Amino acid sequence: MSGAEAELLYEVRERIGYVTFNRPASRNALTFAMYEALAALCTRLNETDEVRVLVMTGAGDKAFAAGTDINQFRAFRTQEDAIAYERRIDKVLRAVETCKVPTIAAMGGACTGGGAAIAAVCDLRIASTDLRFGFPIARTIGNCLSIENYARLVGLIGAARVKDMIFTARLLGAAEAERIGLVSEVVADHEALLDRARELAMTVAGHAPLTLRVTKEALDRIGQLSRIDAEDLVLACYMSADFREGMDAFLGKRPPDWQGR
Repeated sequence: MSGAEAELLYEVRERIGYVTFNRPASRNALTFAMYEALAALCTRLNETDEVRVLVMTGAGDKAFAAGTDINQFRAFRTQEDAIAYERRIDKVLRAVETCKVPTIAAMGGACTGGGAAIAAVCDLRIASTDLRFGFPIARTIGNCLSIENYARLVGLIGAARVKDMIFTARLLGAAEAERIGLVSEVVADHEALLDRARELAMTVAGHAPLTLRVTKEALDRIGQLSRIDAEDLVLACYMSADFREGMDAFLGKRPPDWQGR
């Protein structure tokens, strides 16, 4: 089994596909290979009828996925590095977003950064009581989201809540996530989460595929109306001294010294 195959597991049971982010020692932090494997899987599912629903979850009981592995950023030096990264992630998220089968994110523990972005593009989200969801980038490495990701979050929870989450760098708990409609239901623990994900997937899988597919496509077209180019905003963060400081501080396990430039 190759590295990507070991770190992103996929199996099919009863026409339900199950993806597991499998780096529990790193809270399932995502490598580029894992992102690409997920995109390739979603693209392949558009060309086959092997599953009716796709469920995503994290290995262990500590995290769904704790964002992109920070070490992936160490080689960033040029403007193209930053733009290429956000384009790459958006390509992955679009593959998940446009997967023809319904997708369910079963979230437990940390669901942050890239992990939260993946969950946000899934069609349904359920959580265990220990969920911690958010994008704490304002206190970690000082980067930003793409305009597409900001738009997705605004569509899910509204601009005011996006600002609150990003500005305070706090993580939403399960009860708050349910209250604001980010997740549809909360269960007690990781075991109950997996059981409920399977039950929900079986319910959805039993419904008319064309109804579900057309509904996904219609809502996606509505969402695309708000997408605009904003690469200059990405560069403002990724090319800054603060971004380098944020990475060094994060990896050095110390508070960053932000300078605003």
